[in-house]
Amino acid sequence: MGIFSKLKQTFSGKEDKDRYLSGLDKSKKTFAQRIRKLALGFTGVNEAFLEDLMIVLLEADIGIKTAQKIVDQVETKAMDQHLKSFDQISECLIETMLELYQTKEERPFSYAENGPTVILMVGVNGSGKTTTTAKLAKRFMEDGKRVMTAAADTFRAGAVDQLENWSKRLDIPCIKGRENGDPSAVLVDACRYAKEHHVDVLIGDTAGRLQNKTNLMKELSKMKRVVEKEIPNAPHEVWLVLDATTGQNGISQAQIFMETTNVTGIILTKMDGTAKGGIVIAIRDLLGLPVKYIGLGESMDDLRPFDIDTYLYGLCEDLLEHEH
Repeated sequence: MGIFSKLKQTFSGKEDKDRYLSGLDKSKKTFAQRIRKLALGFTGVNEAFLEDLMIVLLEADIGIKTAQKIVDQVETKAMDQHLKSFDQISECLIETMLELYQTKEERPFSYAENGPTVILMVGVNGSGKTTTTAKLAKRFMEDGKRVMTAAADTFRAGAVDQLENWSKRLDIPCIKGRENGDPSAVLVDACRYAKEHHVDVLIGDTAGRLQNKTNLMKELSKMKRVVEKEIPNAPHEVWLVLDATTGQNGISQAQIFMETTNVTGIILTKMDGTAKGGIVIAIRDLLGLPVKYIGLGESMDDLRPFDIDTYLYGLCEDLLEHEH
């Protein structure tokens, strides 16, 4: 059974498949179109073909290092397995992208054994962090959990109000501090509230100021310390919110956050707004971090758990329909 059939099988079993397809529409159109163009005048895996493939991968925002890995792999496999037809090569390409994503171990999300599970949201301003915090809260509520938020992004005018409004709409508690106040103090209050009220999940929205890295470092490590003091082993997760439309720039942002805090996963927002869906593969390869959720639209239900099979199928659907 080829990789396309496998992906299709997994995909057809997913309940959110339509959301994935519409959210990845822009990426899918450009990626599949460009790969199909390579079929014109295809005479085999030669230097010209590999160069063209490299360009397609770079245009999909896979980034130079990761793209080079994929191209090298495709070349090697084509030689070893005597792949001749373009169909075989495109299967080989998708398989290589899947393998590259899956080479790194992934630790599944698990709730704290005792007391509240604490998730800290980090990321630069404008990445959609505050809205994503609310969307995430809604997802946990749908799983039957008691959820609360902490508005610890005290430096961005409006962030506190925004999260408070979202929380009111969801009818969940939101602990906030005053504007420009100490974000760590907000988290301490939130942790205490969570313990007293037997909350299952506490999601803290933190500040995303990158202008001064030293301050960011101090701030984030202080937050981590105070949270851990209140709730042992917390924060249980630190999720970095990246805007997919910023592409490779998002990766350099991520590196700064990874230097300052122990990021455990990525949430990619605005995936529906970009034609460069390859960023997922680049993140996995360059940062070694799993993508936990992806934002596929504006509405509250458009934050979906990330699934590599469904994602690859969404990206290549036009390719599959065309060839089989």
